[in-house]
This record gives sequence, structure tokens and C-alpha cells, in this order.
Amino acid sequence: MTMMQDKVIAATRSWVEKAVIGLNLCPFAKAVHVKEQVRYVVSEARHLDAFLEDLDRELDLLAAADPAQIDTTLLIHPTLLADFLDFNQVIGIAEEAVEEHELEGVIQIAAFHPQFQFEGTGPDDISNYTNRSPYPTLHLLREDSIARAAAAFPDASAIFGRNIAKLEELGHNGWQALQVGPPAAD
Repeated sequence: MTMMQDKVIAATRSWVEKAVIGLNLCPFAKAVHVKEQVRYVVSEARHLDAFLEDLDRELDLLAAADPAQIDTTLLIHPTLLADFLDFNQVIGIAEEAVEEHELEGVIQIAAFHPQFQFEGTGPDDISNYTNRSPYPTLHLLREDSIARAAAAFPDASAIFGRNIAKLEELGHNGWQALQVGPPAAD
């Protein structure tokens, strides 16, 4: 692993530990993190086609892997998809790749980006920070794991609203204090 990959993984792992788990943005994340079932992959692709080939490999690897060994994968690219609008288009392509690999109902994709912005929000809206990560990241999740976790969590549908309320309480300065990724607006 290169020094750049180590740095990217360390920053992403810190974000997972301090924000995703630390703020309990995803109540399902702690178990797979503690069991070291999260695969962190840094793509060094120089163009989109090569990145999509990395995605293809990771989809196949995750589908074939024993969930007790690899339950979920974070595919990270630190430079290629810096523009959120470009990244947003790649999300659709990634979802098509899931279909092409005949993994619908098996694997789904969640997206995280330093400039993540939900439709209908302003760029500095604190709600966007629920999906802001240090680097553009595609999260490959096993649907079976999601279903088990959701069954164990009362009212899983309330997670999103609870996360927004938590970030509104934390505020931009509180997010900055976590030192987990993209700077918050002042």
C-alpha cells in the first residue's frame, strides 16, 4: 500500500470512527467496524473507466466474500471525482453496475462526498453533513446485513431525521471540531 493510500484510509477510518460511529449517524456501523469487517479500498484510477473497473472488481469480491470476513466495502477515490455533480452522475452508473452484475437485492450503494448536497438544500446546510466524507466514497452494502440491522433497530426509518436533528444541535463549529473531513461553513 502506498503512503497516499494509507493517508486516505486513515482519514476515512477517522471519519467512520468519529462521525459515523461517534455521532451514531449509522447505528449499524459500529458492529462491522469492531469486527473489522469493513474493507477500505483506495482507487488510484486515472480516469472514470478505470474507476468503474475498480467498482466492478469490488462488487464481485464483496458478493463472493464470506460476510464474516468482509461485510461491507468503502471504495474511495481521493482525486478523480472532486466535483459533486460529476460524482452524483457516477452514483447512477454505479447503481447500473449493481444491476449488470445481477446483484440487485444483494448489494446496494450509498454515496458520501466532501461536497455532498441533498436536493433542495443549500451547499452549507448542516443536513448535508450526514453524507459528507473526507473523500468521494461509494459504500457497497450487503442488503442482508441492512435488513438484519434494521430489524434489530427500532424505527430505522427515523434515523435520517434523527441525524439531521443531531447535526443541527452540533452545528458547523461542532462538525469542525471533529476534524473528520470537509470543512464546515462558518
